[in-house]
Amino acid sequence: MAKDIFTVGPVLSFRGIVDGRWRVTALIGVTAETIAPALEIEGRACAAPTLLLKHKKERYWRYDLSCDLQDTERKVAFGLGGGGPTWEFTVPGRGFAPRMAYVSCNGFSDPSGMRKLVKPENAVWADLVGNHDRGLRRPDFKLDKEQLWHEARTQDKGLQRFHLMLMGGDQLYFDSIWEDLPKLKQWVGLARSKQLTFAVTPTLEKEIEDYYFSLYAKRWLPSARKPWGAAIANGDAADAMARIPTVMMWDDHDIFDGWGSYSEPMQHCAVFQTLFRHARRAFWVFQLQHAIDDLPQLEERDLPNLSRKDPQFAPISWRVLQAKDPLALSLIDGQPGFTFAHQVGPVAIVAADLRTERSRTQILGMATWDKLQKWLSALPGKGSAAPDIGCQHLLFLSSVPVVHPKLSLAEGLMDTFGQDHVLDSSADDLKDHWANDDHEGERKRLLETLARTAEDKLLRVSIVSGDVHVAAWGSAYRRDIPPTATWAHIQQFTSSAVVHPSLMGVAERLFLYLLNSTASKPQVIDVQHVVEMMLFPGHNRYVMPARNWLALELDMGTDGTDCKLWATWRCEAENGFSNHLQAVQPAHL
Repeated sequence: MAKDIFTVGPVLSFRGIVDGRWRVTALIGVTAETIAPALEIEGRACAAPTLLLKHKKERYWRYDLSCDLQDTERKVAFGLGGGGPTWEFTVPGRGFAPRMAYVSCNGFSDPSGMRKLVKPENAVWADLVGNHDRGLRRPDFKLDKEQLWHEARTQDKGLQRFHLMLMGGDQLYFDSIWEDLPKLKQWVGLARSKQLTFAVTPTLEKEIEDYYFSLYAKRWLPSARKPWGAAIANGDAADAMARIPTVMMWDDHDIFDGWGSYSEPMQHCAVFQTLFRHARRAFWVFQLQHAIDDLPQLEERDLPNLSRKDPQFAPISWRVLQAKDPLALSLIDGQPGFTFAHQVGPVAIVAADLRTERSRTQILGMATWDKLQKWLSALPGKGSAAPDIGCQHLLFLSSVPVVHPKLSLAEGLMDTFGQDHVLDSSADDLKDHWANDDHEGERKRLLETLARTAEDKLLRVSIVSGDVHVAAWGSAYRRDIPPTATWAHIQQFTSSAVVHPSLMGVAERLFLYLLNSTASKPQVIDVQHVVEMMLFPGHNRYVMPARNWLALELDMGTDGTDCKLWATWRCEAENGFSNHLQAVQPAHL
């Protein structure tokens, strides 16, 4: 039934904890001729939904699925009344840490790459949803020792494994726009001088808008999948997003490959600016689940005497939106981007927007740095006067890895022979990295900010990242602090991709060899900070070239303190999946 009327969704979104309520919304799309469906949650009717967007013959609605936190965790059912399909999600107990899954790169930039896959496109998603919910396991799903550990704690109690799903960027790939829209395909073949002066007509702008608003439905609820309520689950992204509240932040492919890392003239040309404007609007509706009319425009500030032309946008008062919309995300006030944060029990999650203000020489603008640092300074730490809300672990979501092999030779070649071509991502991929020479200063600022927060609040910081199509483990540490002071050691968990192929071709394997060779050398950032790639757990190399997803789970002590964080990569293998575990011990002086 739902497949006949839904054009997208349900897609769950976590909105934070307010007044003891676990706030969750669901995005659902229907055709204009369809009355907004009546949803039920825990056997009662949901409030009337909020209309987020009218686009052509479709309507996109947001439903409130919020529910009270209780002493122990429980599974909550919602769905269409009158015998329609239902879904479930699991709510943690009051004050407890959520169990989280992390994914990135849910798509592909080149369809030809998908033909190289030995397993189906959604094989990694099928493993994740089978781990999450026993009822979603496909007939060929096989348990292993690592999964059995979680059965007694979750599935045997009628629960699901994860409370949240962190989606760290590239929730879908818009690179196909350069091929699918004839005018843009023509633009790609123009000389650079003509690309920069190309005028975007109203007709082309409408085509671009339609493309960004339409692709979400095509990718997130494809017509080829079996309908909701089918006897065998699809085991795809739609199954996961309908049953695990998401925390989403965009990266370049949610706009188009390399956004922010092209030259200044190209970044400011009419075609690029038009694509970014409509990608931003679509991201606001589909990933952040806000009404299109509530999105403030970005206003560029003309600051005189700047030595370079980095994006300088006026701050946005997100408090105005939050006062108007009770289910608005907790966007950090006074920044022009979409960086937002949650605190859930002993865990704080910061989803950093690394694209809105990006240029070749900037990742975050000054206002964003200022407001982010103030938010972190106000975080209640382990030694808080209110220990029941003290934070013990800070997860910093960085769509691009902070700790990654530094390819200085390749950077130099790209600087010499670099290009502004949208179909060749080699140059912009290197320009994206925090380790790039042009971003090294901001990487120092980030590491110093996170280390200072860890010291002041006596908590552990972990960076969670994706983007690079390999699984990897890195660390950043203060070499002027004794190793016993665990707060001074920041770990990074890189997990990608859930769909995009990993490094497979001959050229990519040579690149993989270069990555592993370079990764063996620690990078001295300054007199205090060192970043270092670690041998991937259970592997003899520094990077694991396999599609994968990541579990992030905390073991809480009986008194709720001294939480140990477990990170578990599930990596696609020839036969099944391999497990790779790493622990983050509690913070100690």
